[in-house]
Amino acid sequence: MEEGLELAVLVCWSVLLLGVLSLLMIFLSQMWLKPARIRSVLSKQGIRGPRPSFLVGNVPEMQKIQSNTTNMITRQKQPSDIDGQRVQHNWDSSMFPYLQQWAREYGAVFLYSTGAKQHLYVSDPKLLRELKLHNSLDLGRPTYLSKPLKPLLGNGLIVANGHEWAYQRKLIAPEFFLDKVKGMVGLMEESTMALLKTWESRILESESSIVEMRIDQDLKKLSADIISRACFGSSYSQGNQIFAKIAFLQDALSKPNLLFGFLNFRFFRTETDKKIRNMNKEVDAMLLKLVKDRRAQSESGGVYEKDLLEMILESAARDSTDMPHYRHKTDRFILDNCRNIYFAGSETTALTVSWTLMLLSLHPEWQERIRAEIVEVCGDHELYHCLQDMDTLRKFKTLTMVILESLRLYGPGVISAREARTNMKLGDLDVPEGIHMWVFYPALHRDSKNWGPDANEFKPERFANGVSESCKYPQAYMPFGFGTRLCIGQTFAMLQLKIVLSLILSKYSFSLSPNYRHSPVYKMLLLPEHGIRLIVRRVQ
Repeated sequence: MEEGLELAVLVCWSVLLLGVLSLLMIFLSQMWLKPARIRSVLSKQGIRGPRPSFLVGNVPEMQKIQSNTTNMITRQKQPSDIDGQRVQHNWDSSMFPYLQQWAREYGAVFLYSTGAKQHLYVSDPKLLRELKLHNSLDLGRPTYLSKPLKPLLGNGLIVANGHEWAYQRKLIAPEFFLDKVKGMVGLMEESTMALLKTWESRILESESSIVEMRIDQDLKKLSADIISRACFGSSYSQGNQIFAKIAFLQDALSKPNLLFGFLNFRFFRTETDKKIRNMNKEVDAMLLKLVKDRRAQSESGGVYEKDLLEMILESAARDSTDMPHYRHKTDRFILDNCRNIYFAGSETTALTVSWTLMLLSLHPEWQERIRAEIVEVCGDHELYHCLQDMDTLRKFKTLTMVILESLRLYGPGVISAREARTNMKLGDLDVPEGIHMWVFYPALHRDSKNWGPDANEFKPERFANGVSESCKYPQAYMPFGFGTRLCIGQTFAMLQLKIVLSLILSKYSFSLSPNYRHSPVYKMLLLPEHGIRLIVRRVQ
């Protein structure tokens, strides 16, 4: 009896020891062996970087550089004045300053670590070109970044990988082709005209016929209205409610430490965690109701003009028949991609219009040039009707130059990452599986070696002959991302930007408010921390 008990105890201890050893081996493999393998492959090719520490990598140094930079900028900050002399466009030096410091020390391609995660910073034009041309599914979105963003984006197109991503793109991308998008011009105009009437009312109420406004809030509502109507037709009012909840999720999940790749170990949920979870459920419930209502409306023959949601529902239904293994995912696919369209389709365009008007308020001569172009192109025709012609929109060369330059200096996308899901070749570089490749757009778009000594200045004329002639390495201009994951809404966004800006600038002129505080911040996108306050006047 005693011998049997001793044997059982011995077996238990052996199993426990094996379990501990297994966990230890897994820990060492993930925290030491795998990172060492990745670093070895790259260091043999001459790629250097700051020396990492075990477990924490370069995170302490990153935090120290960020803290020192923040403190220095805080001491130097002064309020903006009305002539804009203190609105400097080299704000990128305060955002991820460790990346730029290391780029100066180690070159255009370098290696750094955040614990077990190994990162390759890329700003070399030749390697950027290879990234743009690479079209396999083996270069995807880092999984450690996607998981925390699920309450906001689900497993939609922005975060999906592999065949799941390819399937979603195949369904959604055709709905953003030009032949579909040009049918949305009318609703873009109608929404913009409604905003202009609101501004007109504010000016009429003003004794001086000029008004100071925080335009970014109004433009966010405008963009929300456009994307809601484009997606949901007559259900845009429910869509606007969803935007408010998605805005909360965006703010709650906008944590720079997410980029460090550390897991957040907590035994208890915080109040914010609970709010995120509840908000996530509410967004799903609202989206699901829209989907069910639309399906019922379609079955009864009540939908006469197809919007984006209707087209996605039809595509999803068709592909669930053609591809039965995706059938059970149809509702989840629709809900997740509605989230993605709300977030990427609305917020990015609103920010671009806001930053563009801020730049134009500093450069009134470009406002006048755009208005002169509108008169030249449209002649005696009403602008509202003139914009219905796609050939006419292509003639807005000055407006296009201004938009491209605004996207260069204040593009809503700040930083982008790719994870190598297998060993691969990019040009002459052997890329090991598991490496995370990072591209920091503001640094690329301000590189004086590429753009010239005036890289930090607003000069739309650099795009007079298109992107290909704007700089030495046009592949380093990436306002809509790069490679196979290039933004599918690029055509929709450019069309909306042209329509909204031409209508606004034909009616109103802008100058910088003395209350404007220039402070771009990173919260998944490039946001104006204190809003964009401008003086608005009616054009005479």
